[in-house]
Amino acid sequence: MDRGVSIIQAQIAPAADGWRLDRALADAVPTLSRERLKALISSGQVTRDGTLVRDPAKRAAAGDAFAVVIPDPTPAHNVAQDIPLVVAFEDEHLIVIDKPAGLVVHPACGNPDGTLVNALLHHCGGSLSGIGGVARPGIVHRIDKDTSGLMVAAKTDRAHEGLAKQFAAHSIDRRYRAIVAGHPVPPAGTVDAPLARSPQNRKKVAIVSGGKRAVTHFRTVQRLKGAALVECRLETGRTHQVRVHMTSIGHGLLGDPVYGRTKQAHKELLERLSFHRQALHAALLGFVHPVTGIAVSFESAMPADMQELFSQLDV
Repeated sequence: MDRGVSIIQAQIAPAADGWRLDRALADAVPTLSRERLKALISSGQVTRDGTLVRDPAKRAAAGDAFAVVIPDPTPAHNVAQDIPLVVAFEDEHLIVIDKPAGLVVHPACGNPDGTLVNALLHHCGGSLSGIGGVARPGIVHRIDKDTSGLMVAAKTDRAHEGLAKQFAAHSIDRRYRAIVAGHPVPPAGTVDAPLARSPQNRKKVAIVSGGKRAVTHFRTVQRLKGAALVECRLETGRTHQVRVHMTSIGHGLLGDPVYGRTKQAHKELLERLSFHRQALHAALLGFVHPVTGIAVSFESAMPADMQELFSQLDV
């Protein structure tokens, strides 16, 4: 079956006079990223007065009118599945999800379906305008399967590009709530320790000289029975960062099956509550909307299982 197309008419703004064509068109067409427009220009999908323009570096002139042909996005190779989602925010550009513990974000060998991506393909349906020409959600960060809380996904090229830049620049406000063993002394501080795959166990992350820089700012929110509720603000967002960093200072997360060193009293409580995951929740997510330019922030309360654990430990 032939793919359909849509055509966008775009006029170069006075402020974009003399810019590269891909940059000028990205300014004129807010739903498409510069990289996507660069690919469309190079593949012969952009014309000026009926004449093909194939050079993304060509200088644009104010008032020039272009027609941009956009092929309908190809279907994603993952299947759409009707999996319930808690949506904290959604518009035509992006969606913020409050992910439950137990839900994998992206399909992989061990989890080919039943993931957040499969759920988003069903939920968003025709509102996905295509990331790089494919009708799929743009995943710019992940949360561990057994961590709950907020994450954002892009629905358009422009949103995907803008969010990715903010994550790369570490300008996203990401704050986690964790229940850790013991009482941190001092009650607040910073862990600045590079992370990489453990040389001894490739399935684990460890503090490794020469690894990627990782910085976690923590503060004690409340002291509990042999434990503490802490807030961890991520300056960087490495895999398992909070879990490894808090363990490194002697305050591993309760319930963490990989990095935790749970005391017997806590083990008995976790077993009684059937709490079989790390006590970690992505509680706050803030960023600048990549299309509107408005600063937005979202908060999520601790889920019921973690709230119950907190209540049982509350002094």
